Amino acid sequence: MSDMPFSMYGPDFPFAYDQWLQHPAGLGELPASAMGAEVAIIGAGIAGLVCGYELMRLGLKPVFYEAGRLGGRLRSVHFDGNEQIVAELGGMRFPRSSRSFYHYVERMGLKTAPFPNPLTEAAGSTVIELEGERFYAQKLADLPIIFQEVAEAYDSALEEGAQFTDLQDAIRRRDAAAIKAIWNPLVKQWDERTFYDFISTSSAFRALSFRHREVFGQVGFGTGGWDSDFPNTMLEILRVNVTGCDTDQHLIVGGAEQLPRRLWQHAPSDLNHWPVGTSLQSLNQGAPRPGAARIFRDGQTDQIAVTDTRGHTERFAAVVCTCQSWLLTTAIDTEESLFSHPLWMALDRTRYMQSAKTFVMVDRPFWKERDPVTGEKRMSMTLTDRLTRGTYLFDHGDDQPGVICLSYSWMSDALKVLPLDAQKRTQLALSALSRIYPDVDIASHIRSNPITISWEDDPNFLGAFKGALPGHYRYNHRMYGHFMQQHLPAQQRGIFLAGDDISWTPAWAEGAVQTALNAVWGVMTQFKGCCATDNPGPGDLYPAWGPVSLAP
Repeated sequence: MSDMPFSMYGPDFPFAYDQWLQHPAGLGELPASAMGAEVAIIGAGIAGLVCGYELMRLGLKPVFYEAGRLGGRLRSVHFDGNEQIVAELGGMRFPRSSRSFYHYVERMGLKTAPFPNPLTEAAGSTVIELEGERFYAQKLADLPIIFQEVAEAYDSALEEGAQFTDLQDAIRRRDAAAIKAIWNPLVKQWDERTFYDFISTSSAFRALSFRHREVFGQVGFGTGGWDSDFPNTMLEILRVNVTGCDTDQHLIVGGAEQLPRRLWQHAPSDLNHWPVGTSLQSLNQGAPRPGAARIFRDGQTDQIAVTDTRGHTERFAAVVCTCQSWLLTTAIDTEESLFSHPLWMALDRTRYMQSAKTFVMVDRPFWKERDPVTGEKRMSMTLTDRLTRGTYLFDHGDDQPGVICLSYSWMSDALKVLPLDAQKRTQLALSALSRIYPDVDIASHIRSNPITISWEDDPNFLGAFKGALPGHYRYNHRMYGHFMQQHLPAQQRGIFLAGDDISWTPAWAEGAVQTALNAVWGVMTQFKGCCATDNPGPGDLYPAWGPVSLAP
């Protein structure tokens, strides 16, 4: 399988989701008695829509509940007066290793382009400013030697602490046995240790100074600084690195929100049961129901009942919950007996990362102009220790407005601006950037009201995505494997979990897609369906290749 594209094949559960999706036999089939049966989907983000789309293709009727906006954290907002230019408030860069995610990007006919990450060709140029010292670069070699030493030290740390090359090669070859032989011992070694512990105890970084670790935290490599992840379990960072999440990232031309909206509207030609022209939109009479307010098991029918925020109750043989896990104990009155106490512990212990972004639309991509004295571009993708942290430039053509993400920050940096309105955030960002680019009047180019978001301030999300702490592996294992329900007591069957916070790769849309496909397998099994013998699904191979268990 060495000729297969590199994908997020494992490492916890090495299952080829992209091959399962592309197989001519399809994901499986249902008995005639199940055709048209209703399945509730709580949340119309990418996980809910992928799950609903595939269940519809199998012949079931997904019934959606959405408390906010269709699309979830794939949220593209147009600037006032311009329907072509968007601010990407949620997911905006998607690694090519997300093969299941790109299956739907391609199926929906969307175009992609390289994302302007630091030190990439798409960025053109990068400015790094730390402690008031400014560096201009187009590639790593243009930076002072300390940056190259940091990059080399991290590569060495990955080899020393995680057999990185061998593990990535096994993933590339899709060799499940080789992956598990390396990964399972790493789980036991690094579950209870932090990312910072991994860095600071590696021989490569121990041979260097604290300043090197500080530079790594502030700047990092690939997508930018890493210090907001320093408290997280090292397993989470290893997954990002080894599956290529931090490299070869693309954006969706016209906005990422197009994908969930097209899934909602798309009428597949290969439907079971439903007539040609059927879509999720048509099955739901044009729009999702209001958000779920209560989930409980109906004692008379033994089905799972969902009451929406209007007070209307419907009953279902299966329910898929794709909402943020905390909402099951806060916003939604969820009957306790639907989940085991250990699973409730896992859902409640999930820890979310804070994130804030501020965008403006400008008259043109003025940053491409050259300084007549230095020859440098007037402005570049910028990484700094100032309040803005990361500044990204989006070019739509010389004769088109451009977009600047003035600030993309995390955790404590995001909390600093949480109480501030969009105008104040913009003012602070421009003030910080003026110290890096004293000869550039960014404000004179702005042609829009700013658009900003703090995900932790959104009652439907309460954070940007999961950031697992040391010791959280067991919790993640419980949540991820919940779609395997044959050994659960009857009162806990029929309700499934999906979404990136259920996955092993939070923050990446691929994790949402993979858990959605797990739920499809679980629902299909609930209705006595099965996969083709030559195209087994995730639940068929889970007993052999599922995540390693740690001692209680």
